[in-house]
Amino acid sequence: MEQKNGSSFTGFILLGFSDRPQLELVLLVILLIFYIFTLLGNTTIIALSYLDPRLHTPMYFFLSNLSFLDMCYATSIVPQFLVNLSGADKSISYGGCVVQMLISLGLGCTECLLLGVMAFDRYAAVCRPLHYTVIMHPRLCALMASASWITGFANSLLQTVLIFLLPLCGRNKLDHFLCEIPPFLKLACVDTTMNVHAIFFTSVIILLTPVALIMFSYGLIVRAVLRIKSTAGQRKAFGTCGSHLTVVSLLFGTAISVYFQPSSNNSQDQDKFMSLFYTVIIPMTNPLIYTLRNKDVKGAMEKVLWKDSDSR
Repeated sequence: MEQKNGSSFTGFILLGFSDRPQLELVLLVILLIFYIFTLLGNTTIIALSYLDPRLHTPMYFFLSNLSFLDMCYATSIVPQFLVNLSGADKSISYGGCVVQMLISLGLGCTECLLLGVMAFDRYAAVCRPLHYTVIMHPRLCALMASASWITGFANSLLQTVLIFLLPLCGRNKLDHFLCEIPPFLKLACVDTTMNVHAIFFTSVIILLTPVALIMFSYGLIVRAVLRIKSTAGQRKAFGTCGSHLTVVSLLFGTAISVYFQPSSNNSQDQDKFMSLFYTVIIPMTNPLIYTLRNKDVKGAMEKVLWKDSDSR
């Protein structure tokens, strides 16, 4: 490992955008603003889901899980990145790198699985409206959410252990702004073919299984909606799914492009900007998407705001 301040340094150097000093200042300001909005937006969704009895439904239970997950996801990456952007020190400790990879990867996997579960919820709401409360029992909702979290972090733990067992032969400069698997594979000084195959296999399960469930669920939803004769009924049914589909398209589109394209096809800068999109932009836009397209959330927000103004 390199020497740092005259002592033995056993951490890593996150190069990030250090080759573009002018860009670092711009990113520092933008990311700080985005991070604040991420915390405010997702906290608002969680608070509204808790305070308004009309939002005590399976859909908003899963949405609260998603908002909490997005806050944690952004927090596992953005503060460290802001520190590195604000000065010449781009280092992260060995333990910090392990924790960042474990948490960020676990939360990313959990979000993919959770979006698959939310697609099933939308299927039950649109295709089985009379049996919706029976199908989406609170116990089943808690079980599906728990299974998503446990599976996501179990996969993350396995992947993180395998990655940090790789010998680096003294190399510690990661050409990225966070501790992520692809740049670690490039840092290893041994053949990583088996690791690449293992990551590809788990990525297929974690990414494509929810995608298959989502496509199957929405196929059934479209078929059910087209049977509705009134245009207003069709619009209402599609409206309940619009926000979820938007979030799914944004997350899975970027994640699949990063983890399923050969590394030779993407420049390192392109990978960094794609990572910025799904680690910073998506957690911030999720609350906006669900708020702007959802009358229930708008109504709950107006109710809380009016109650506060009346109390004054």
